[in-house]
Amino acid sequence: MTDMLFEELDIPDAVLKGIRAANFTQCTPVQAAALPVALTGKDVAVQAQTGTGKTAVFLITLFSRMLRKPGLGRGPSPRALIVAPTRELVAQIDAEARRLGQFTNFSIAPVFGGMDYKKQKESLGKEVDIIIGTPGRLIDYLKQRVYSLKKTEFLVIDEADRMFDMGFISDLRFLLRRMSPYDRRQSMLFSATLSARVMELCYEHMNLPQRIQISPEQVTVQLVTQELYHVGKDEKPGLLLGILRREPHGRILVFVNMKSTAEKLEALFKANEIAAASITGDLPQLKRMKILSRFKEGKLPILVATDVASRGLHIEGVTHVINYDLPQDSEDYVHRIGRTARAGEAGQAISFACEDYVYALEDIEEYIRQKIPVKPVEDSLVITDYRKPAQHLRRDHPGPFRGKMMSRGHGGKQQSRDGGKGKHPRGPRKKD
Repeated sequence: MTDMLFEELDIPDAVLKGIRAANFTQCTPVQAAALPVALTGKDVAVQAQTGTGKTAVFLITLFSRMLRKPGLGRGPSPRALIVAPTRELVAQIDAEARRLGQFTNFSIAPVFGGMDYKKQKESLGKEVDIIIGTPGRLIDYLKQRVYSLKKTEFLVIDEADRMFDMGFISDLRFLLRRMSPYDRRQSMLFSATLSARVMELCYEHMNLPQRIQISPEQVTVQLVTQELYHVGKDEKPGLLLGILRREPHGRILVFVNMKSTAEKLEALFKANEIAAASITGDLPQLKRMKILSRFKEGKLPILVATDVASRGLHIEGVTHVINYDLPQDSEDYVHRIGRTARAGEAGQAISFACEDYVYALEDIEEYIRQKIPVKPVEDSLVITDYRKPAQHLRRDHPGPFRGKMMSRGHGGKQQSRDGGKGKHPRGPRKKD
């Protein structure tokens, strides 16, 4: 945090009231640097990581300027368009917008795939003030002339570098070419890196944006306590369970590289009566959002995810990030561990380096410019007598209990560590 208070900035009372309701008082570095510029109406290109408060920058700017400059004669054009690369990020921005803008009475419509198509289409036909969406669904409705961008006054592009990585740049350019001229709107772009290709997009579609760079990605790493275990892939399940038993009260995000690994871990947790769930790219959107909501609310202590969750998600209170698989991309390591130690809170990142993914370690350490401290794999930390999931068990929600590790007692019978008798994994399944 900085010494700058939101009350020191030229922000209308209705917006300040929303800021106070969100328990924001002091500006983060990106807010202190970008808000004074953006609130004057200038275009900005901001280098900022998720978790630094960048979402509040463009939302506070939009609400403040829209209140000070009432829109007239827009027709089917929204006053503001916010484009984000993923469904999760759109949902997150929408939630933050409703929290910060709750006293402004602006109408907001989130638009993304996996949700009710007709309902979203109908919401856009009601002349909304702000549309937040992913490129594909935005283009779909635009081609149907459900809405127009000809009179849109404000544009926000969030995580521009991710747009390039995910192949959305041509879709984004399609939208930009159909907007009001760059000198008749305010444009704000946010990206983890202001690379040459990102800046080219700025110069092509923005009005001399002021470039604001707060800090490189590596600063995020400095805020997280890191440790690394060199472990064989067959030992990883036992080590993971041991760490979870060591941290019984944490809110833990476990990252894996493949969908099949996520499903195996979810089955492992279920077999050992540990409350957990997983999200992967092909999970239906409604189910994914339900799982994320439970995790954010603290009702689900452990979430397993592929890199679909490593960018753009702001989940408060994540105490631990565990890289069950080391990511193959160095930048993904930074994005993953950035899910913890947010907003000045402490956080811990634990990584497993097995024979399948250890080759990525050198590049990761070169990228973050430091060696990750190595911890010995002590026998006391590795659980060897855990229950292995039955092969035929389908992906399902876990049981309600966490921390009851199952072990084998005398005669091969399943026993929990508290002395109770467990059920054989091939026995009758409980209904959810």
